[in-house]
Amino acid sequence: MKKIISVLLTIFIIMGLFTGCGGTDTGSKVESGKASPSTELNIYMWQQYISDDLITKFEKENNAKVNLSYMSDNADAITKLTAGGGQEYDLIMTCDAYMESLVDGGYIEKINFDNIPNSSNINEAYWTAKEYCLPYLMNYIYVVYNKDTCPVEIKSYNDLINPALKGKIATIDGARNLFPIALVALGYNPNSTNEDEIAEAYEWLVKYNDNVVAYGSAEQNLTNGTAYVALTYDGNASWAMAELGDKNNLVIADFEKDPVQLGFDLYVIPKGAKHVDLAEKFLNYITDPQVMASNLEEYPYSCPNDAAVEAASDSYKNDPARDFDYKENVFFQKDVGEAITIYNDYYQKLKVGE
Repeated sequence: MKKIISVLLTIFIIMGLFTGCGGTDTGSKVESGKASPSTELNIYMWQQYISDDLITKFEKENNAKVNLSYMSDNADAITKLTAGGGQEYDLIMTCDAYMESLVDGGYIEKINFDNIPNSSNINEAYWTAKEYCLPYLMNYIYVVYNKDTCPVEIKSYNDLINPALKGKIATIDGARNLFPIALVALGYNPNSTNEDEIAEAYEWLVKYNDNVVAYGSAEQNLTNGTAYVALTYDGNASWAMAELGDKNNLVIADFEKDPVQLGFDLYVIPKGAKHVDLAEKFLNYITDPQVMASNLEEYPYSCPNDAAVEAASDSYKNDPARDFDYKENVFFQKDVGEAITIYNDYYQKLKVGE
C-alpha cells in the first residue's frame, strides 16, 4: 500500500471533484435495448501480476482486445478512479483498504454478479464491499530471513530494530505498509488514528530504517546475499525460495505473538465504464478455477479462490512460502480517514532521513 492514497481520496471527496462520475453509455447498447458484445477491454492494474497466456486465451475466446496499463502504486489507481476512470478503463485494480471511501464517494459501479457465477469460488471470509468488487489475489506481508547468515533469530517485529541487522534488511515501501508493523511492535492498533501513537511509531521506524539496505526487490536482494532479512509479500518470498532451489536457506520468521498483515488486491468497475459486459466476462473468466490455478503457477501469491487453490499444482500447494503456522493471526488495513495526512507527513520525514 503506497503513500498519499487517502489524501487524494479526502481531497477529491471534500472538494467534490467528481469529474466523469456521471457515467456514459457502455458503447455496446443499441436503441432496441439489445446489446452487441464489446470487443475491447481496458484494464489498469499492477504489472507482472497476470499471465500473458491467459490474457491471450481470453482475447481469442471473446474475439476481443485486452489493453493493459500499469500503475506504479495504489495512488495512481485512486487518482484514476476519482477523476472519472470509466472514461479510460473498464476495470481498475485497487485494494481492500480503500473500498469504503470509493463506495461512499460514488466512484465505482455495483457489479452484477448474476453474470459472474464463478465468483462463488471466492471464500466468503475474503470479501469486502461485496457488491462493488471482486477479490483477485491476496498477500501476506511477513518477515523471511536467511537462517545461515542472519545473526538474529526473528520472533517479533522488535527483532528488526536489533543493531546487529544494520544494513541487512530489504523492505517493502509505503506508509500504510510500514507504520502498522511499528504500531504492532509498540502494542498499538495497526490502524491507529492517534497522533501520539503514530509519532511513536515513526521513532520506531527511524531505528528500523537504520537497518534497511534497500526498499523493494526483496527476492533479488535475498538471493544475491545483499540482504539477510526481508519484510515482503509471500509471492516474492516464493520466487526467492524457488530461485535458490535445493540451496534454499530462507525461512519465514516464526512469530510468537505479533500478527502479520493480510491484504487483498481487487478489481472494481469504475463509474461510467464503457465495456461493462466484457469486464464481467473477464471477471468470470479469471475466477474460473482452472484459469486461476494456471495463473498461480506464474504468480504464486496467496489466493482467495478456494476452488482454484484446490485445482492448483502440488508445487503451489506445498510452497514453503506459505508454510507457516499463524495464518489466522492477521490484521487488515482499514481506512484511517483524515489521519492519513499524519501518516504521510511522518513517512516523508522518514524517507528524507529527518
